[in-house]
Amino acid sequence: MTCIMTRRTLLGQAGLIAASLGLSRSSDGQESVPVEFNHGVASGDPLADRVILWTRLSPQRLTAAPLAVDWLVATDIQLRAVVAGGRVLTDAGRDYTVKVDATGLNPGSIYYYRFLAGTAVSPLGRTKTLPVGAAGHMRLAFTSCSKYTAGYFHAYRGMAQRDDLDMVLHLGDYFYEDGGAGTVGRPHDPDHTLVTLADYRTRYAQHRSDPDLQTCHANHPWLSIWDDHETANDCWQDGAEDHDPAQDGPWAARKAAALQAYHEWMPIRTVDPGNLARAFRASRFGDLVDVIVWETRLFGRDQQARSLFDSRTINDPMRTMMGFEQEAWLLEQLAGSRARWRLYANQTMFAQLHVLNTMANNDLVHLPFDLPGNPDQWDGYAANRQRLFDWWRALGLRNNIIITGDIHASWVSELSPAPGDPTQYNPLSGRGSYGVEFVTPAATSGGEPGLDRFADIARLPNTHVKYVDLAHHGYVLLDITPERCQGEYWYVDPIVTPAFHEHPAAAWESRDAASTGGWNVVRRIV
Repeated sequence: MTCIMTRRTLLGQAGLIAASLGLSRSSDGQESVPVEFNHGVASGDPLADRVILWTRLSPQRLTAAPLAVDWLVATDIQLRAVVAGGRVLTDAGRDYTVKVDATGLNPGSIYYYRFLAGTAVSPLGRTKTLPVGAAGHMRLAFTSCSKYTAGYFHAYRGMAQRDDLDMVLHLGDYFYEDGGAGTVGRPHDPDHTLVTLADYRTRYAQHRSDPDLQTCHANHPWLSIWDDHETANDCWQDGAEDHDPAQDGPWAARKAAALQAYHEWMPIRTVDPGNLARAFRASRFGDLVDVIVWETRLFGRDQQARSLFDSRTINDPMRTMMGFEQEAWLLEQLAGSRARWRLYANQTMFAQLHVLNTMANNDLVHLPFDLPGNPDQWDGYAANRQRLFDWWRALGLRNNIIITGDIHASWVSELSPAPGDPTQYNPLSGRGSYGVEFVTPAATSGGEPGLDRFADIARLPNTHVKYVDLAHHGYVLLDITPERCQGEYWYVDPIVTPAFHEHPAAAWESRDAASTGGWNVVRRIV
């Protein structure tokens, strides 16, 4: 069995993240405004015949009139074989961001794109559409939790340097809403907690000034969804643990500001302009993978349980993490799925996580009982999770791959509705596992070298958890064929210096359930 651990080279695209200063005319043609492309280019939400293209103008002075931006898409890196293009307008009302849904493209094809505003020329971007019909291979990378003040974005550089990815998935916490300076010389801008639309826009602008993040956006199409920190910590549809109405104003206003800025600054296809929280969506990678993005924060999530011991709340069938409208939509997607694999872009840990009762003499001890994990995760919405297991069972669906962020650590787990019940799940054979979850390490958040000694302890009450790393940062490379889904963990520590280091750490494989007795078993191969 071959494990793909090869290092990919950065695309040789001259001027990939260089910005150029030029003059752009206002839409009425009466005023020339000096502009730059300081925040790079990006593409996202690819389909078989279209993809979202993104950039932003940085005008050197304010103008009341909209600014015109031209765009073009070509099949060659020299941009001679142009296949699509046009002109759009942008203005201060959308923070001078530009989003184009470039249509009429061919399936499974690589394209190059660029924006022009008068004499100003954007960096060059590269993107790719999804295939249709028979598809033998999908390769993607994913990460989450990129706090600017915590370290350098080496995870983005590692993903950018791979030239064979079909897409990059970002699973949330693209930035953090708090202020502070951190310890690596990268203080937040603004230096206070984000509340207003101007605050959120400024934080996006800061992140998109990072050259590694710019390059990752320019080299690959992204599929992205927020978690909580793009708005406020531990948020739900009607509030957040870190939102004080007396100090921060109405929650609805803060939520609306955060969502508007996200849709302005990220290359995401807006599903419903009337409700920006409705970001759940699906796409097909030929007959190989159905890609399902669900939203578990702002659309329909009920407030978290107040206590780990509040089993009545946690198991209440009338509580939902997704919202019942999204649950109904998801059931429709599952009922119509004919792909070999289903890939779910998920925000918080799905697998059950019990933690040993802790802290005696500043260390972990093994007591004869344990506690359910974080109620902000799927453990806190057990009935909603059980409904998903019930649908998988009723529809006969296996080969379910959940990819997750949020927890600032690496985890690989087999997914069973009752992993502690030997009649429903066998941790040795994998019988009773309906899928596999790969949890990515954070790009920069969390992670401490000393935490690794707790990894085995974390697995003691969780026999369905096969791999834990609590110390490192990085991303996961996912490689899918009809026969198997393979997850490779790539670590980029240390992140506190500009020097880039990357190394493969582990690889895990789940074979097609048809070849393993009808269950999704995960086994380490490296």
